[in-house]
Amino acid sequence: MGPGKRSESIVSAPGAEVRNVSAPSTLASALSRAVAFFGLWLLLTSAAPADLAAGLLAAVAASWVSLRLMPAEQGGLRPVSFVKFLLHFLRQSIVAGTEVALLALHPRLPLRAGFVIYQPHLPPGTRRNVFCAITSLMPGTLPCGSADDNGLTIHCLDVTQPVLEQLSAEETLCIQTLGEGPRDG
Repeated sequence: MGPGKRSESIVSAPGAEVRNVSAPSTLASALSRAVAFFGLWLLLTSAAPADLAAGLLAAVAASWVSLRLMPAEQGGLRPVSFVKFLLHFLRQSIVAGTEVALLALHPRLPLRAGFVIYQPHLPPGTRRNVFCAITSLMPGTLPCGSADDNGLTIHCLDVTQPVLEQLSAEETLCIQTLGEGPRDG
């Protein structure tokens, strides 16, 4: 380990896996979370000067709790990729929402609803959960459970569409935005 880098070992339960937590990445995560929580506080209180001290305390407390509940991981949000992903998501939502509305409302366009099994590259954990949450917001697809061999069961409105290819593209964008992070298992 190089100079200036600290590491601590954490054991969560007897016989559990020991993992190293890098202090600089934890500090960066804590700072970014505190800034986000403080920004939320400012939005909620209309940036009232009398509430700034309470907001700072609330942001620090919320950051501490969030680090305990969801520890910092290697990788992290990539701001430029996040903006690209957000623009893609908005465009995709409008296009897919229009297609879903046409399918649902037009009597001659048949719905071919069904399930597909998608094998994600993301390991189980926070990043896969984010991917599932994003996928659930995309019109026409809904993750609805786990499948054999670490797969995901996805309900879709039209199984004849290239759903698996679209999910793969979305997962790639998600990985580029969040980073793949360490594998769980």
